[in-house]
Amino acid sequence: MGRKRQDGDARSGWNNVQRSGGAPPQVVWRIAVYIRLSREDRNEVKNESESVTNQTKILNEYLEQYFVGEYVVVDFYVDDGLTGTDDTRRDFMRMISDIEDGKINCVLVKTLSRAFRNHADQGYYLEEYFVQKNVRFISTGDPKVDTYLNPEAITGLEVPISGLMNDRFAAKTSADIRRTFNTKRRNGEFIGGFPPYGYLKDPQNKNKLILDPDIVPIKREMYHWIVHESMSAGGVARRLNDMGVPNPTAYKRSLGWNYNNPNLDKLDGLWVGTSVRDQLLNQMNLGHMVQGKQRVVSYKVHDRVTVPEEEWFIVKNTHEAIFTQEEYEALERVLKRDTRTPNGERTVHLFSGFMRCSDCQKALQRKHSGKSSVYYMCRTYSEKSKTKCTRHSIRIDRLEEAVLMAIQAQVALVDSLGEAVDKINQAPVVDTKSKRIEKMLRDKQREVEKTRGFADNLYMAWQSGDITRDDHRRMKTKFEEQIVQLVATIATLEEEQHRMGQGVTRENPVFTHFAKHRNLQALDRPMLLELVDKIYVHEDKEITIHFRFADELERVIEYIQLNAPGKLLAA
Repeated sequence: MGRKRQDGDARSGWNNVQRSGGAPPQVVWRIAVYIRLSREDRNEVKNESESVTNQTKILNEYLEQYFVGEYVVVDFYVDDGLTGTDDTRRDFMRMISDIEDGKINCVLVKTLSRAFRNHADQGYYLEEYFVQKNVRFISTGDPKVDTYLNPEAITGLEVPISGLMNDRFAAKTSADIRRTFNTKRRNGEFIGGFPPYGYLKDPQNKNKLILDPDIVPIKREMYHWIVHESMSAGGVARRLNDMGVPNPTAYKRSLGWNYNNPNLDKLDGLWVGTSVRDQLLNQMNLGHMVQGKQRVVSYKVHDRVTVPEEEWFIVKNTHEAIFTQEEYEALERVLKRDTRTPNGERTVHLFSGFMRCSDCQKALQRKHSGKSSVYYMCRTYSEKSKTKCTRHSIRIDRLEEAVLMAIQAQVALVDSLGEAVDKINQAPVVDTKSKRIEKMLRDKQREVEKTRGFADNLYMAWQSGDITRDDHRRMKTKFEEQIVQLVATIATLEEEQHRMGQGVTRENPVFTHFAKHRNLQALDRPMLLELVDKIYVHEDKEITIHFRFADELERVIEYIQLNAPGKLLAA
């Protein structure tokens, strides 16, 4: 596409020619037509939006009717759905690359705001970059700019003021959009461009999620493999790859979604262990809307930063869940435990992630002695230093026997405590006031008052010259931090006191989880994950098991002590 006009001279190297006074040589303008559609204007259709089409029409008409000089359009560079301040605009950067390669010597846009909404960038490109590269810049809208026909325009007031107004408009628009998005997040409305893996946007309401029938069965299988088959996250990834199941990125692309990822070029569509963990440990699977995990630094700086979890927008029960709360917690227990699988294996060893040295607290290492003997040994002693710790070793057959007996004993204990609770709850009057918690509350409240008194006296000590200004500030900060910690502790104790005041029933988790294993005859990993936190091995080969639900067990024991003193079975 191109034509020659007689109402103006087309020149290459025109800055140097004008300065030297020589005759301008004829040149063909190699034009880049740049078009941008902002996110807020984007029309959600698969084809180009009307706004892009309109910009293309306007710029083509300009070339046909008003352009001065002979030209050829090198390419159309279109960023659809990006803000003007976005420095990762792919086609804009592609255009800059073509300028660097000498393919382009003229840039055509509809208005300045299509190319720049950052005042500093506008000044850089118009006053420095395009001048250095001998690139003609044309904007067809108000203010009209043609750095070849009217180079003085960019140094006047109209263009810089327009750039500043565009910049301020971008800032206001960004703030307005952020407020709107935050309101939607607080209301539990989904505002992401693409739904999480396992969900689709409701065709009737794009802010609502519905289950993806093609993916939910896959996630259910992943849960079963991990929780019931003791498969590692890496093992699940390998099984999915063997089955030809595309990873979430590849799946989204297969649906025709224009899904982009910064590392898209490096991805091969295969699963890895981390992606398995990320997909399963997403609270969206519980039916909760979780948004705002990241945010951009500012409307000018589009780098994304991670947001602390306490600042996320979490609205519960906004859509149908894939996992129950109990299933999700089971996944958490497995996937957040530090476990590894041997080369070539997919399942996790029975005690993997549980074993600890009772002295150095480090993990024990699973080792082989001969062809059949397997044992655990302190990793510090085995790999780092034989003077920093001792062997703490135990054969796996003896370990299995000891752990089985300990769990059987704990199940029997919990069962007997349950019978005691049943008898107490049949009494006409039940005591639910914990003297232990009441004493701790009184002590912490007195400590708060004393610390506040110290903080209040600091000012007088400073005024009287007993301490310096720096000492006053330092000590005041220290006392304030202590008060914050004490108030938090008091709140925790009050919550515990409230729970204790409601009494204890068979619905307590310590009963519901241990009761199902009354007839336990052999160990399996799902049971260990449900009941055990850590297993400590002592140098004399004795073991100490830290069971889960320790706080609940303590509450049960205290409840029995309050109502049946002297009759509690030894724990």
